[in-house]
Amino acid sequence: MAERARVTRSGAILLGDSVACDAFDATRPLHVVTHAHSDHLGGLRRSLKSCEKVLMTKATRDLVKTLNGSIRFEDKAVKCLEYNKALKYGDEKISLLKADHILGACQVLVEDAGGIRIAWTGDFRLDGTPVVECDVLVVEATYGSPSCRRNFDVDVRQLLVSMIERRLRGGTVYVFGYHGKLQEIMQLLRNADVSVPFVMPERVYEVTKVCEKHGMRLGCLSLSTDKEGHELLEGNLPCVAFYHMNARQHVGLRNTRICVSGWEFQKPCKQIGDQEYLVALSDHSDFDGLIEYVKRSGAKQVITDNYRSNGDALAKELTKRLGVSAVAMPRSAGQTTL
Repeated sequence: MAERARVTRSGAILLGDSVACDAFDATRPLHVVTHAHSDHLGGLRRSLKSCEKVLMTKATRDLVKTLNGSIRFEDKAVKCLEYNKALKYGDEKISLLKADHILGACQVLVEDAGGIRIAWTGDFRLDGTPVVECDVLVVEATYGSPSCRRNFDVDVRQLLVSMIERRLRGGTVYVFGYHGKLQEIMQLLRNADVSVPFVMPERVYEVTKVCEKHGMRLGCLSLSTDKEGHELLEGNLPCVAFYHMNARQHVGLRNTRICVSGWEFQKPCKQIGDQEYLVALSDHSDFDGLIEYVKRSGAKQVITDNYRSNGDALAKELTKRLGVSAVAMPRSAGQTTL
């Protein structure tokens, strides 16, 4: 089987003959954006000018516009695809499939004229992500080391909700995370009937409104700069304040502070300060989830993304544990090819 996929040194995931995912590549007429996080938007401005089409879901389009206002979208350059609706381009069919990561996230499947199925997982959590059966698979490797396992015997989501509910009795609770994950936590709290106001700065508010536009129901929202939001925070009244992780060093220093991060594997919750906690809530599969996805896919050839994370360890483990032909790309010095 000829090389049907690779990861370039600029981070483009090349599938088949026509598709580049998550970064610009001058040899490909189609650019697919799998989701709105910045490490998957490489060369988007150039692609909007140079590619025949830039493909993404509607939710991803709206999030990218909100998070990257300086990128000028031209409707003729962008084609929004629904999940599981194939686009025909030449002899290939391109489909976007759901990925459980952030709103609008997708996997990409290219089927060529010979019936070869070539897929890119994008970023995903296994539990809510349908596994794509394929011949050639490019898989993310964020937690691709065997040390990155979350074998907790508790429901981390329920633990987080319970923590917030208890600490609201003492006033405002601050939650720090990244775009997409913050809105996931809002949804968790509303589903658990936590009805206090949610307060947030403008950028988090804008992302949250996009999530509501696409079906999330997040209840009472207030800007931290508006009168109501300001009074809630200044009065230390019961509410949940949502801030990007970058604001952690200077916001809510006298209150309960909860940081959500996937980079915790020892405990589901760890105290890291006087009133500060780290909760191991991730929007990526851990090592076991990555291995399981590849196993279920049935792929004969596997490439691990060595651009956005260290794919070397995962490639070695896939070969050892599953006996598949796996290689990390872009290739490290001395690495052999498929």
